[in-house]
Amino acid sequence: MKSIDPGEDQLFSEAMADVAPLDAKAKQSLRKSEALSPEAKQRQRDAALGVNNNRDDENFLSQGEVPSVHPLEFVEWKQDGVQNAVFSKLRRAGYVVEFELDLHHKTVKEARTLVFNLLAKATAKSWRCVLISHGKGEQSATPGRLKSYVTHWLKQHPQIIAYCSAQRFHGGVGSVYVLIKKSPASKALNKEQFS
Repeated sequence: MKSIDPGEDQLFSEAMADVAPLDAKAKQSLRKSEALSPEAKQRQRDAALGVNNNRDDENFLSQGEVPSVHPLEFVEWKQDGVQNAVFSKLRRAGYVVEFELDLHHKTVKEARTLVFNLLAKATAKSWRCVLISHGKGEQSATPGRLKSYVTHWLKQHPQIIAYCSAQRFHGGVGSVYVLIKKSPASKALNKEQFS
C-alpha cells in the first residue's frame, strides 16, 4: 500500500474545510425502472451498442451561416443535366405537388429537421415534386433568413435536382417547388412506357 504524504493530507484537509455533508432528508432515491421510460431504456441500450437511431445525427443539412437571399428574390436552381423542358415544366407548376410543407413561424433548427425528414419521406415514397413554403421574412430581424437556408439546403441534398420559386397561387417567392430525382423503379417504368 502506498503511504500518504503528510503535505498532501494537509492540502486535502484545507480544500475540504468548507464542505458540508448532504442532508439525508433532502436525498431523493429513484429506482432505475421508475426513472426511465421504455423508449429511454432502448436509447440507452442502443447507445451502449453503438446503434444510431437518432435522425438528427443523420441530418447533413448545414447549420452554419449560409449566403443571404433577398426576401423578394425569385430563386431557381437546377443540377447539370436537367433538361430545359423539365425545368420549364417545374417553373410553370406543371408537376403535381405531392406534399406541402409550411415552415412559417419555425426556427432554423426546426425547419432543418422538417426539410430533412420531408426529403427522406419524398425519396422513400417516390414523390416527384413537393412544395416548401418558407415565407419571405420581410419583417424579421434578418430578412429572408429561412428562405436563404431552404435554398442552400436544397442544393446540398443529393436527391434534389431542381427548385424554383412557386407560382403566385402557391405562395410566389415565399415558396419553392422542389423536383426530386426519379427512383430507379420510376425510371424503369418511364423507359418501358416510352420505348
